[in-house]
Amino acid sequence: MKKYKRVFVVVLDSLGIGAMPDAAKFGDANTDTFGHIVREYGKLNIPNLKKLGMYNLHPVEGESGVEKPLGRFCRMEEMSNGKDTMTGHWEMMGLRIEKPFQTFTYTGFPKELIDELEKRCGKRVIGNKSASGTEILEELGEEEINTGAMIVYTSADSVLQICGNEETFDLQNLYRCCEIARELTMKDEWKVGRVIARPYIGKKKGEFKRTSNRHDYALKPFGRTALNVLKDNGLDVISIGKINDIFVGEGITNALHSDSSVHGMEQTIDMLSEDFTGLCFTNLVDFDALWGHRRDPIGYAKEIEKFDEKLGEFIDKMNDDDLLILTADHGNDPTHTGTDHTREAVFFMSYSKKFDGGKLLDTTDTFAVIGASVVDNFDLKMPEGTIGYSILDKL
Repeated sequence: MKKYKRVFVVVLDSLGIGAMPDAAKFGDANTDTFGHIVREYGKLNIPNLKKLGMYNLHPVEGESGVEKPLGRFCRMEEMSNGKDTMTGHWEMMGLRIEKPFQTFTYTGFPKELIDELEKRCGKRVIGNKSASGTEILEELGEEEINTGAMIVYTSADSVLQICGNEETFDLQNLYRCCEIARELTMKDEWKVGRVIARPYIGKKKGEFKRTSNRHDYALKPFGRTALNVLKDNGLDVISIGKINDIFVGEGITNALHSDSSVHGMEQTIDMLSEDFTGLCFTNLVDFDALWGHRRDPIGYAKEIEKFDEKLGEFIDKMNDDDLLILTADHGNDPTHTGTDHTREAVFFMSYSKKFDGGKLLDTTDTFAVIGASVVDNFDLKMPEGTIGYSILDKL
């Protein structure tokens, strides 16, 4: 018999809570996204995270845990080899990634890949570096329009992105070129997690704007996950934000796009008014995209405060048979060098009105306790070959 009718898993994208034991191998020794944000910003106005037990789990200077936390929480360490979005989310749902996805943040893409892309697409490539999407448009948009070249760039994530002006490049041609890039980047040495079409409009600097016709060409999960089990057994699996892209629709029954992290939480709050049985899985990407990669601890802190306000609204509207799980997929310490993600442990923070008090649980050696616990809640079994174990009996 299921313990909870609805489970809400909300990922605060990149909000790590301290370096993993192997962080030095990734160049991330002594990183601590949450702790260093508080150090730089000062006292955070996060009463709801505090009462759930955030500072009980991760004390910081000037803040200690509450005497009687409401949540049940623990530190989760990552079993997979990586520190990217897909690795973190796929592990949550039961997949262990042995070989990390390729990134080309500091080198750009190899000449052999660019040569083949130019040949197959019939366009000269410009850019080929790590950049902000808005900045590279300002730098190269006019050249792309005037010469018929193709802007290719990457980021700290495992991505290959192609910009195209909707009027001069043609949207379908942009998608064609991205499909070619996806095919080429299936080779192990070039394998990126996602190829992304980034269409834009405008004719000159200062006018360029990206449009909503973005399209992601992601790798499909290499095996069945907790999401497939839920869907195959007639349960609802609702994705909010970029969850649908991360899993390429696998195991999803309803997908909602979000315009921002605040919007994503509003959509998640709205789902409390819907009668469904199963999982609502939300990713809030602004922490990572707007503040972590841009190394802005003050902006990151304010985003956490915005989230906490929405968290209070969510808790107030929860039913007695709802379970909330808050977590992150990796770190992105905005005080660290470079612009890349950081190899950190993350928090598992759960709350239900059924709880008879909160407590600190044992550290887990994988993020996959999330998927395993959700599946266990509905009296189901994880797919063969997956990792993780249920901690439902502790919730």
